Amino acid sequence: MTDAVNPTIPDLPNLDGDLADLDMLGRLSQADGRAPKILLLYGSLRERSFSRYATEEGARLLRAFGAETRIFDPAGLPLADGAPEDHPKVAELRELVLWAEGMVWCSPERHGAMTGLMKTQIDWIPLSMGALRPTQGKTLAVMQVSGGSQSFNAVNQMRVLGRWMRMFTIPNQSSVAKAWQEFDDDGRMKPSAYYDRIVDVMEELVKFTLLTRDVAPYLVDRYSERKESAEALSRRVDQRSI
Repeated sequence: MTDAVNPTIPDLPNLDGDLADLDMLGRLSQADGRAPKILLLYGSLRERSFSRYATEEGARLLRAFGAETRIFDPAGLPLADGAPEDHPKVAELRELVLWAEGMVWCSPERHGAMTGLMKTQIDWIPLSMGALRPTQGKTLAVMQVSGGSQSFNAVNQMRVLGRWMRMFTIPNQSSVAKAWQEFDDDGRMKPSAYYDRIVDVMEELVKFTLLTRDVAPYLVDRYSERKESAEALSRRVDQRSI
């Protein structure tokens, strides 16, 4: 590994530009070279929020890898079913989910689980919106931060939710232990094996998003749903002949 900082990425001083895969769009994207669109969610409202810091670090890396990113600010989001669906924060979240081709979920672990705020954001994302299925076939990366020793409770829970929402959750994941000592006073992540793992996760998310996005409708096409649609069509045709 070299000690030189890649001069083309001044905002990522801990990334070795000689070793990072910075041409994923060139290698894996279709001819149009569209940047993958990634939405990032975090699970804490604290002023010094380590899940937000990790999310912001992930977004910087994603942009370096050629992605377009948006981070949802959960402040002001009501509890699920605690407000109408046209609430401004709910509408903002759902619009971002429709926009995205992939997502990053990053939660603190609290009492051995993801936070209520993280779950609230996920609960506001519906499985269907009319004819649209906002999450189906989209990619997902999961990360967590912990105040103590390394744990995987939150990421494991988020994996279950991702599968339930018919998303392609990538194999890699990140769990940052003792997060309070992994970030500096400006909220930037220090160089460490934890940082390198977040690089791994963001690289893998971009690759899986590029590989699956154009074929996602085919990959999640189900026999049972095709059968149900065919039966519904048959009923409609029969009614017209009466």
